[in-house]
Amino acid sequence: MDMSLLRKLCTAGGISGDEGEVREMILSRITPLADDIKIDNLGNIIAFKKGTERPERKLMISAHMDEVGFIVTDIQSDGLLKFACVGGINDSAVFARQVFVGRKKIPGAVCCKPVHLLKGDEKGKNPPVSALTIDIGAKDRDEAMKYVRPGDSIIFDSIYDDSCGRIISKAIDDRFGCLVLTELMKRDLRYDMTFAFCVQEEVGLRGSAAAAYSIAPDSAIVIEATTAADIPGNENEKRVCLESGGAVVSFMDNATIYDKGYYDLAMELAAKNNIPVQTKTVIAGGNDAGAIHKSRGGVRTIAVSVPCRYLHANASLIKISDAQAVLDLAAVLAENIAAGKG
Repeated sequence: MDMSLLRKLCTAGGISGDEGEVREMILSRITPLADDIKIDNLGNIIAFKKGTERPERKLMISAHMDEVGFIVTDIQSDGLLKFACVGGINDSAVFARQVFVGRKKIPGAVCCKPVHLLKGDEKGKNPPVSALTIDIGAKDRDEAMKYVRPGDSIIFDSIYDDSCGRIISKAIDDRFGCLVLTELMKRDLRYDMTFAFCVQEEVGLRGSAAAAYSIAPDSAIVIEATTAADIPGNENEKRVCLESGGAVVSFMDNATIYDKGYYDLAMELAAKNNIPVQTKTVIAGGNDAGAIHKSRGGVRTIAVSVPCRYLHANASLIKISDAQAVLDLAAVLAENIAAGKG
């Protein structure tokens, strides 16, 4: 896999509704590979690539371009920025973090009271986002307004490291999925396929709903990152899925009951091709499958995900071996579904 592209995608800024930087990176890679590309009114990329044969089932392979983040809501008289979450972010993932604000990526810090000034109930608690501000070093509102405006996007300031057989970065959800789609498009396909790089997943599966309606597929594969909770304090099924356990194939989450035929097919293909695979042991979360499978007259849908620790935070973690398993399973699954199997 082209890990240099993943580095660029993960370190780019692209919260829901402001995916332009990521979209341009993807377009620069896939334009020579696709037979047709459309950008719809929401900003989804819909890319069609011909294979050597016509498929038995029209297949849509989907990943989302957006990441969780924040948006500037107000600039106070003292130059501090009020902000709100875009997507689901735990308060504990925000407190005292470094961020970049706006298209110029102005560095800022989420304000926090020094530990030696905390009193009583303040100790040991993370204040809610509504009580926090961001400090960009401006002396007052007028100076801050030279650099940022209400409505500006805010992203986590994160490292990107791919040493020791793993990747640590923000936005692995779902820039990794975008990487998988570009890798599949680089291959000589046996069947025609449509690849959808969707917007606004993190705020309600909005882009995929529009993309699926336009594409009108028979079947869909969603490539995602899903929560691996295999850390101290979680035992047995509460670990959800395991780092180093291989690709994750879900049977159900909070948005979708996945196609049972495709679930069985994925497991059979993984065993036949020696691809490590696992399933989620907790019914939680959701992804673009939740919108895709309900589109038009219904779409047979399956999700293949990389297990990811610390999802929706400034630094997530995946194993490169798990990432490879997702790509390998997605490739054989796509060909078999397009051929009408499952």
